Amino acid sequence: MSGIYLYDDAVARGFEPFALTRPVGELRAGALLVRERWERALGLPAAGHVTSPHLAGFSEPGSAAVLDRAWMPAGSWMVNARFAPALSRAPQADVLEANGRVVAVRLAEGANADVGDGVADLELLAARRSRAPADGWWMDEVWDYIRHLVPMLEADIPVLGAGMSSSLPHGAFRVGTHAVYMEAGAVVEPNVCFDVSAGPILLRATSHVQAFTRLVGPLYVGAHSTVTTDRIAASSIGDTCKVHGEMSNSILVGHSNKGHDGFVGHSILGRWVNLGAGTITSNLKNTYGTVQLWTPDGVRETGLQFLGTMFGDHAKTGIGTRLTTGCVLGAGANVYGSAMPPKAVAPFSWGEAGSFQPYRVEKFLEVAERMMARRHVALEESMKQQLRAAFATRWTVET
Repeated sequence: MSGIYLYDDAVARGFEPFALTRPVGELRAGALLVRERWERALGLPAAGHVTSPHLAGFSEPGSAAVLDRAWMPAGSWMVNARFAPALSRAPQADVLEANGRVVAVRLAEGANADVGDGVADLELLAARRSRAPADGWWMDEVWDYIRHLVPMLEADIPVLGAGMSSSLPHGAFRVGTHAVYMEAGAVVEPNVCFDVSAGPILLRATSHVQAFTRLVGPLYVGAHSTVTTDRIAASSIGDTCKVHGEMSNSILVGHSNKGHDGFVGHSILGRWVNLGAGTITSNLKNTYGTVQLWTPDGVRETGLQFLGTMFGDHAKTGIGTRLTTGCVLGAGANVYGSAMPPKAVAPFSWGEAGSFQPYRVEKFLEVAERMMARRHVALEESMKQQLRAAFATRWTVET
């Protein structure tokens, strides 16, 4: 059966702190996961991810499997997972390209998906085939998910909201002229302010907005997520999240918890992140200059004036944690203490500034399983094996 194969090239495989524990196609770009965007654009289900070998066994509800030497049948699509297509249907062609680069190829004949080194050339597969331009956004750097967030939400929300109710519930207030979209089953308590001066807002079914919250568009709130108290602006909040306190220009992949006060801005939270009460991210330097960010290739200039923290999957912070501008917390890191942590904390580290120790992997899995069970999600054995492989291949931070 033909489907979509999302390919993580060598650049995508360096998108830390996320690439250690998830395929790039399972990151949120704009309102939806990249995988979901491609499924809408091509009208086909995702058949799997072609990515780093250590991600074999990756499993999340609704996700596509990571493939190992799988056969991609003729008629399948191989797409670059660093490209986030627009939510409209892609044009009819065998090859899609954007900004002079191939983003997707419909395979003329079957091909092996064994590209463990991440250097497969879609351009070679696209030779002498019919081509059409694709609308969307390239993610050339991990911080581009933040760079493109606002324009993506502005484009995504009206498409996703088509056919949804646009009338405010009793007791809510509107400021501005952009639309508010509410899927049937969304709950909004009285005295919620919808500030749509700068963009639209969409609430998915079973999302819950508690009283005295100010929602500022463009804003997307996923299913089973609860937002409450303070100003929540220009963000993409995935499924089953809790957001309390001020948040702006941030992405929550899903199943993450910011249940207490503390500002989070221009940040990305992977899945199963938990922020202790009073955790604060800095997203602007005192010099008002551009932000540098740790990457596997060293500290790099982002060109962004606003950039907060990249929280890897299962990262946790203790109460009162303060995070510097352009901070990276690796997957599974558990950070606490009164001193500000360094700009980069290695995956599966436990401790405070100056005294980080490796987190014992079996203890980490025990905690992760306990946390996930509270959300009625099982940590499957395949995922345990994948997380053990991530632990074994984890990166370090040079000091």
